[in-house]
Amino acid sequence: MSEGRIQKALSGFYYVNTGSEILTCRARGKFRREGISPLVGDRVEVRELGNGDGFVEKILPRRNAFARPAVANIDQLVVIASAAIPKTAPFLIDRVAAIAALKGCDVVIVLNKCDLDSADELYEIYHAAGFPTIRVSAETGDGIEELKAQITGKLSAFTGNSGVGKSSILNALDPAFSIETGEVSDALGRGRHTTRHVELYRLACGGEVVDSPGFSSFETDELNLELKHRLPETFREFSPFLEDCRFVGCSHTKEKGCAVRAALKRGEIQMSRYESYLRLYEELKSLKDWQESKKQESKR
Repeated sequence: MSEGRIQKALSGFYYVNTGSEILTCRARGKFRREGISPLVGDRVEVRELGNGDGFVEKILPRRNAFARPAVANIDQLVVIASAAIPKTAPFLIDRVAAIAALKGCDVVIVLNKCDLDSADELYEIYHAAGFPTIRVSAETGDGIEELKAQITGKLSAFTGNSGVGKSSILNALDPAFSIETGEVSDALGRGRHTTRHVELYRLACGGEVVDSPGFSSFETDELNLELKHRLPETFREFSPFLEDCRFVGCSHTKEKGCAVRAALKRGEIQMSRYESYLRLYEELKSLKDWQESKKQESKR
């Protein structure tokens, strides 16, 4: 039995790096029966069959796991955004950041295409909220060294709405990748998806990254009952004020004596972030305990 980490998952095969070789593995049927799927980033025990083949026998305890993109043990999510074409809506970033906070995963905001638009508004929103926020240009190389320093020694998942330049940034971080990139459609202002599976890459700078499909993959699987109950704490700039609300169980939406809303009026919380909180609150409000239980049962 050997121990390793899953680097790539594709068409039912798991490519496990044991440190000495990469084994092409199938997963034991027991995982399917238990409703568990091995994920890229998982530490696993594998049984070697010879000729580079093996079976995933056991998944070791995870730090965290995301349903979509299907990754595990992520130190930080690197969210690529842009104020050029295509323009990233703050709500897309905020939804991912809330999910990451729920999973105990750090978030880094990377504003690409700053040679075309410096993204001042996005920079102000996320810098003020306390996120590491880096301006880069995959085209000119500006900011790439700063990004390397942020990801060195960590396992980072790269995500962002289609066309913002995830693959271009990965190529700029380490040209040895030569990851396929897609052109942005002038008509739609969106890029063609070029990432068709989840894969872990080792960088020359000492970091490791997972490239994954874009924001469209962060759908309702992650908008669950736990996020509903813990939503305020997933907005990091709310934290200093949550204990100061007049009423226990304050929703921070309209109550008198709400410390979060008072901080908003003082300019200590960005309006854009608060609006995203309200939008997520409305999306999650109708989710009931019995619905969550039924959803979990359907996955078994």
